[in-house]
Amino acid sequence: MPKEAPRHWDRKMQQRLARGEAAALGELYDRFASLVHSLAHRVLDDEGAADRVTRDVFAHVWENPETYDPRRGPFRSWIAAIAHAQAVERLRQSETAPLTEGDGTEGRAGGGGPEQSEALEEKVRRASVAARADYIVTSMPAPLRSALELAYFQRRDYRQTAADLGVTEDEARRRLRLGLQLLSTANDQDRTARTPSSGPDYRTAI
Repeated sequence: MPKEAPRHWDRKMQQRLARGEAAALGELYDRFASLVHSLAHRVLDDEGAADRVTRDVFAHVWENPETYDPRRGPFRSWIAAIAHAQAVERLRQSETAPLTEGDGTEGRAGGGGPEQSEALEEKVRRASVAARADYIVTSMPAPLRSALELAYFQRRDYRQTAADLGVTEDEARRRLRLGLQLLSTANDQDRTARTPSSGPDYRTAI
């Protein structure tokens, strides 16, 4: 199957949700709840808020399975895009509420002035980059992910990484290089948070 081709599981899951199968929602939750919670927590840095986003995401999926388009990416990316969009929206609301309270600007984002608005946008951007980096790492093929984890989380050099993985040093360098190339896309500042159903590819929404 071509790498970009939609998987049969994705289409089948969409059909089951559309039929209202509660068991399908349970299966989906078991498979993706940790991903959704991790992305939400990375953006919000708040356990309770991440829990609420997780509930909201699966409620949205349950109520709107028809909005998933297999041509735009796998089910995993669609759910991740929903989680990211909802977490960013909650972050904006939580950060702008204190700025607008008591100054007559309720309901108007940016009530704290341009400096506060710029600070908020920078916070959202950093959170989005971090969330996207996490998603990229968890989505990598296992060989690339293992090499990155050894090199950057366990501070192994490429020789130690090669020995731990049982591969040649050239192969360890290749895996690290490819992993870093993928990870570097998280810093693309031209990416913006979009609603999951509006972009050409779900993977560009995170």
